[in-house]
Amino acid sequence: MVKGVARRVVVVKSPDPKQFEQAIFLLREDAISDETPEEQVLRQAQQAANDYLRQSAPRRKGQRFLTPALCTFIGAAAASLFWFLLL
Repeated sequence: MVKGVARRVVVVKSPDPKQFEQAIFLLREDAISDETPEEQVLRQAQQAANDYLRQSAPRRKGQRFLTPALCTFIGAAAASLFWFLLL
């Protein structure tokens, strides 16, 4: 623990506590001035938390399979219908 150092932090509460309870961002001293609006800093922290969740979320394997399989089925059905109507 470091004593005597004051840090500015942004705490982002999670709307869905299943993922995380809160995210804590330590602000760099040189990056933030008194002219920077609090809303902008909070928006950037929320965006960073959302980006992290999107990247770390497990991907669904079935979803990648469903679209090509569905397109293959529709293509085969269209080709079959075409040949059926042609003959």
